[in-house]
Amino acid sequence: MGPPAVVGLALLLGGITVGYAWVVARHLREDARQTSILLGRVFAGLNDPGPDAATDALLDLARQVRSLGIAIVVTDTAGHITALDNAPASVGPDTARLRAWIADLDLENAPLVQPGVGTIHYGAGPAARRFAGIAALEGAVLLCLALLAAWAYRSQVAAARDRLWVAMARESAHQLGTPLMSLTGWIAYLRENPGTTGIELADHLQADAERLERVAKRFERIGRPARREPVGLGALAERVVSYFRPRLPTLASPVTLSLRATGPGPTALGDPVLLEWALEAVIKNAIDALSGRGGRIDVTVDAGGRTARVSVRDDGPGVPVEVRPQLFEPGVSTKPGGWGIGLALARRIVEQQHGGRLVYRQAPSGPGAEGAEFVLEFPMVAAG
Repeated sequence: MGPPAVVGLALLLGGITVGYAWVVARHLREDARQTSILLGRVFAGLNDPGPDAATDALLDLARQVRSLGIAIVVTDTAGHITALDNAPASVGPDTARLRAWIADLDLENAPLVQPGVGTIHYGAGPAARRFAGIAALEGAVLLCLALLAAWAYRSQVAAARDRLWVAMARESAHQLGTPLMSLTGWIAYLRENPGTTGIELADHLQADAERLERVAKRFERIGRPARREPVGLGALAERVVSYFRPRLPTLASPVTLSLRATGPGPTALGDPVLLEWALEAVIKNAIDALSGRGGRIDVTVDAGGRTARVSVRDDGPGVPVEVRPQLFEPGVSTKPGGWGIGLALARRIVEQQHGGRLVYRQAPSGPGAEGAEFVLEFPMVAAG
């Protein structure tokens, strides 16, 4: 059952409820009309000077009450039945059933004691019974809507989970693809330059091999509690920036990447593998924003009060206004063919696993004020 079917069923149930309420309202208007007719006949009988006018008016009143369908039983002080109207056919003349039915009426409405007449036992009128029916119907409608909402929620969660798994699979391919492409490039370079010594490429090859090892460790961390150890954010940013710098475009649409940090600190408590992953995702997002146009990316590490910060700012086109509210949701991307997992993953690592905050800041208004800035904030701890 798809969303249109769910909406259609909800509208059908709502239409049935509204229709039933309209029927009950119509019967209430009819009851008011009948009551007004009764009062009119009583007043007419009382104003009639004839000797039997009042008696006739009372008899007519009794007939009209019977016609309303209200179950009424009158008993005297000894409990004998003196009047009976609108009893269900299932009661019949059986005394035991009759007494049981009277007991049911007393449970439904408290009996009335009328001096000179006896005790009046009465049930609900047709309108009241219809109201009970509509209450049951509305309860059934609400239950159906609750079940539909639960089903829709579970379907939505399942779909989101499926999308997340697909995105994670693509992210893993992307994480592995970067060092593999780099290794392929170095191999092609060696073939084109057979005289190149191994020492010239050893550092680059080692960096790619270490990255492959870090990628493997990252995916080992998924689903496990984050480690808690002191992490120097300045040193962490230096590792990430140093890896990206030699792999940035330098000819067509060049991109420059700079780091401003005063040392290995400030220090935050967390998992260095996951924190590096989050920072890489944010920097990679900035690199993608500058793809085909070039530009500058500035990474700044500082501290304020008890908060350690890593800021990543680029001078690219920025984030469209309509995308900003969903910027960190899985599957949301401003890039053609983007998977929309990097920033969602980074926020999950920073906020859910490290108690920090990842925010987007719009560039200030003014001439040339383009770009985007993402700030990773963490509770700062003393370096151990």
